[in-house]
Amino acid sequence: MNGKIALITGATAGIGKATADIFASHGWNIIITGRRKLRLDVAERQLKEKYGVDVLSLCFDVRHNDEVKKAIDALPEKWRAIDVLVNNAGLAAGLGPIQEGALDDWERMIDTNVKGLLYVSRAVSPLLIARKKGHIINIGSIAGKEVYPNGNVYCATKHAVDALSKGMRLDLLQHGVCVTQIAPGMVETEFSIVRFKGDEQRAKQVYQGMQPLTADDIAETIYWTATRPAHVNINDLIIVPAAQGSSSHVVRKA
Repeated sequence: MNGKIALITGATAGIGKATADIFASHGWNIIITGRRKLRLDVAERQLKEKYGVDVLSLCFDVRHNDEVKKAIDALPEKWRAIDVLVNNAGLAAGLGPIQEGALDDWERMIDTNVKGLLYVSRAVSPLLIARKKGHIINIGSIAGKEVYPNGNVYCATKHAVDALSKGMRLDLLQHGVCVTQIAPGMVETEFSIVRFKGDEQRAKQVYQGMQPLTADDIAETIYWTATRPAHVNINDLIIVPAAQGSSSHVVRKA
């Protein structure tokens, strides 16, 4: 197997799927992970047929450390030389004031956005350290830089990603491993559909009157940060639509 290897979590839809596509289009071999086996199988087949690269799909839930560890520990030798890890798996669940929050939503966000990122990073980072090179790219959010009404716990999880990215950068610096956080603003993917529990009409209203970012916009940015010269690291990058000024300030056309 020739070429570099990128491992992308949450690769069955949205930013993760677009990221797998752009890396594969440049000849990278791809490890894709996700919870939905059928979607993973389809994505694996499409990437192989379209780009002629090697693809390995791993079906596990990042919220469960035993599943993460088992999958990474069992990687075939040729797949262990990971060059880039993209911690993309994440979600928002619900939108409401703290006093009305649903505990199940809180736990789902904390387990996915914070603990899931930690579990995958803990399993993969020793492989990068052993080779004294590599790059971890964490997908954060503008919600990790500031808060907005009713976003409380989601914002808290993305603030955690912001802090973890800074801490990881310091811890891995001596081992030659780069760390980047990319913090998008409004991106139209399945994000709002998931947040609103499948209510597509409510999800569409989030982006009415403005042009949001696309999954491809973020994927292109991820690939760019991963392919800077060896002496360059992009520590932190916020990317928003031109119509968005902050997490809660958006100019919309009538």
